[in-house]
Amino acid sequence: MKEKRYVIIGAGMAGILAGIKLLERGEKNFVILEKTGALGGTWRDNRYPGLTCDVPAHAYTYSFAPNPEWSSYYCGGAEIRRYFEKVAADYGVMPYIRFNSEVTSSVYDEANATWTVSVADGSVHEVDIVIAASGVLHHPKMPNIPGLESFKGHAFHSARWDDSAPLDGSRIGIVGCGSTGIQILTALTGRAKQIVALQRSPQWVMPVPQFDYSEEEREAFRRDPKLIDEIRYNKDYWAAIIRFTEGITNIDGPEMAEIEELCRQHLEDSIKDPVLREKLRPNYRAACKRLIYSWCYYDHVQKPNVYVETGSIDRVEPDGVRMKDGTFHPLDVLVLATGFHADRFIRPASVIGRGGKTLDDAWAVRPTAYYAMALPEFPNFFLLNGPTGPVGNFSLIDIAEAQWGYIVQLIDRLKDGNARAVEPTTDAMAEYEERRIAAAKKTIFGSGCTSWYLDDTGVPASWPWSYQNFVDSMAKPNFEDYRFAA
Repeated sequence: MKEKRYVIIGAGMAGILAGIKLLERGEKNFVILEKTGALGGTWRDNRYPGLTCDVPAHAYTYSFAPNPEWSSYYCGGAEIRRYFEKVAADYGVMPYIRFNSEVTSSVYDEANATWTVSVADGSVHEVDIVIAASGVLHHPKMPNIPGLESFKGHAFHSARWDDSAPLDGSRIGIVGCGSTGIQILTALTGRAKQIVALQRSPQWVMPVPQFDYSEEEREAFRRDPKLIDEIRYNKDYWAAIIRFTEGITNIDGPEMAEIEELCRQHLEDSIKDPVLREKLRPNYRAACKRLIYSWCYYDHVQKPNVYVETGSIDRVEPDGVRMKDGTFHPLDVLVLATGFHADRFIRPASVIGRGGKTLDDAWAVRPTAYYAMALPEFPNFFLLNGPTGPVGNFSLIDIAEAQWGYIVQLIDRLKDGNARAVEPTTDAMAEYEERRIAAAKKTIFGSGCTSWYLDDTGVPASWPWSYQNFVDSMAKPNFEDYRFAA
């Protein structure tokens, strides 16, 4: 049978994974289209000081590519990016990546069961299968603050870090106190003259250990990979994952009570000033916003050159930020740690499926996909870490590997010659979405706070079931829920 042709969109973690897995299957008729000049996805875009993954390093690796060289328990972004670059090279993926190749459109031809994928440079790829591995958090969200353009200093989004900005001895304002804002603050307290943390709402902070690996330990990892497995599959680490996923789906259960007590006690024990402690005390349930994992935030936020501002911003002026109560904070640098448009995914690329159905049409209410991976009327179009997946619940690498194991079973149905196109049925999609929305509203994400987890209608967009439910769901597709075109 004729070899299938693939386009993989994006050379981040998931796109590299898809390329490696195709090569393992002996399939070489594919190309990875990367919109920028380098691989790495979020670890390429984000270069801010203090950038750290909130998954332990030995757990944030492909299962087939352990890394004995990690420098510490939690590792920084530059080190993670180097890991992906090395894996891509070691596993032979680099020759298949086309850099500076931003996809502008993907159009399905039902008569031939093919996709025509167009690139900004004018090139066109006709393929049988599209793997959208564009990621979730890669379209920066700029805040709508009056006067922002008037600021005379350096103002920029955290994902577009300005290397020319003077940090040492400067007065730095940080808008936003999610993971990014907190990591930037902890990295800059020793450099800045003053930091003003412009906090809209405080965060629940889970204390975690952090330590460096010695050269002797790394040498032991090189000699015996089983030592790495003992960290990656550590029972306490996985117990914490299960506790978290059980907690977010059973918000009044013992798991969430334990999470909240750990975070609450961490706040009480760490923050000495009662006024600051109340500024940092959340008024919503733990994990309603993304839970913060930090071993040092509370230490740094108490330094004398840090001020936590809980008022509302009125406007940015040429020399600083004016609050609604009239307070003025003079600043030299303004960092906008204001997150991303989490509903864009592959867009703004145009995707047109069977019968002229567009992705914008399909996602007119909210981005969604059948088990986060496929859509009715978009045959042979698969997403890795797509909408309604477990983003924010556990390691995205583990998620992508499980999803690939599911997708490849559908691809095998295409390769055996009995079908040339596959998509979820509209009935299966409707049933999934009805069940998912009902469950999502009962999760911690729907308990009353504002966060990037929520879609435009207020429904949490993340996976609403347990970790084990996800593993079981990915084990094997229910083929009866799919339409196979002969």
